[in-house]
Amino acid sequence: MERDLRPRDARERGNGVVVNIADTAVARRASVNDATRTRAQITAATPDRMAFAPLVEISPIEWQALAERAVEPNGYYLPAWELAVNASARGRTGVSALTAWSDASSAQDGAARLIGLLPVISMWRAYKIPLPALVSASPYGTLCTPLLDRNIAGAAVRQLMAQARESGAHALILRDVSLNGAAMKAFTDVLRQDGLHPRLLNSHFRACLDARREADELLRDALGGKKLKELRRQRNRLAEHGAVRFDVARTPEAIAAAIETFLALEASGWKARRGTALRQDEGDAGFIRRATKGLAETGQCEIVTLHAGATPVAAAIVLRHQDRAFYFKLGIDERFSKFSPGVQLTLELTRHLCADAVLATADSTASADHPMINPIWRGRLKIGDVLIPLRRHDPVVPLIRSAITAHRRIRELARRAVHLIRGR
Repeated sequence: MERDLRPRDARERGNGVVVNIADTAVARRASVNDATRTRAQITAATPDRMAFAPLVEISPIEWQALAERAVEPNGYYLPAWELAVNASARGRTGVSALTAWSDASSAQDGAARLIGLLPVISMWRAYKIPLPALVSASPYGTLCTPLLDRNIAGAAVRQLMAQARESGAHALILRDVSLNGAAMKAFTDVLRQDGLHPRLLNSHFRACLDARREADELLRDALGGKKLKELRRQRNRLAEHGAVRFDVARTPEAIAAAIETFLALEASGWKARRGTALRQDEGDAGFIRRATKGLAETGQCEIVTLHAGATPVAAAIVLRHQDRAFYFKLGIDERFSKFSPGVQLTLELTRHLCADAVLATADSTASADHPMINPIWRGRLKIGDVLIPLRRHDPVVPLIRSAITAHRRIRELARRAVHLIRGR
């Protein structure tokens, strides 16, 4: 029997308002009216005093059912993926969750069901900033769009926000969300009804694929005849090392073998030299093995591999959720770099995804200026970080926004310095 995770008072009332958060000294019901009160609230809401329901206490069955009804897909918040991240991925374990539940009295079977879920961490953990806000947890992928039931997305948003307020938080920070997606629209609509509005912290465009198009036509429009001819020449030269073959692993057994090939390829190049290859950390390697196998059991993961004869030259992990695919990571054998194995694999993947009648789009989940995927996948998704205020006229919210802005600028300066040093 699945455990009913709603608090006792909510179960007794049957009203569907769920707060899976322990009582804390930081709960506030009145607004701040002066600077002294503001400082007192900020001091009281220290991150270690904000307690939430651990992610592992959410029923995977309820979670998966919500994912199937989600108003907007997010492969990185599927239970098999996020629970694997939470179990062992470096720096990403011990995550909690905001949850929303339906009214049990309105259900035919008399049981409440999960209608909203957002994994969260404190602002201190996310940014090392000691302010009372909750931040969407990183799922080892650049998309943190919450899961909301498509039939009652507004009610789910309202409960998630109420739960965050009762924890003592003054804002929600949604990182890496689709700004034009249905989930963000649901948040915006609820905020508007309450006289509030979301505050955009930053945004960028990243590559996506319109999988409803015919692949060869799409690639010809994107790359042009001259570039495609050059890529065919490289492929022919690659074939001198053995027949070029594109394989797709789908079953748990095939995935278990293919993930080892992927890990070896990823750890053979520049990622290993920088110390960012998954296989270099025991926790990261354990997460990806568990996650891909778990998603394969529900048909939501594929590992694609390009071979030259018996030698794998490139491999990539692809997640699937509803009508969208997510291009997670790519690993290549750098000994074959002059044949562009990563591009060759991506061309085959493009044809593979466009041939799937279920898929409408594929999210590259890549950086805004990714040099490999941007010229091939010419569609664009607008992604950004958004601050969701939880109270009207709250003087703490501008402090939170300013602190995040300053943090981002410092990180950008540090990033530029690193690139400059590497360039020299």
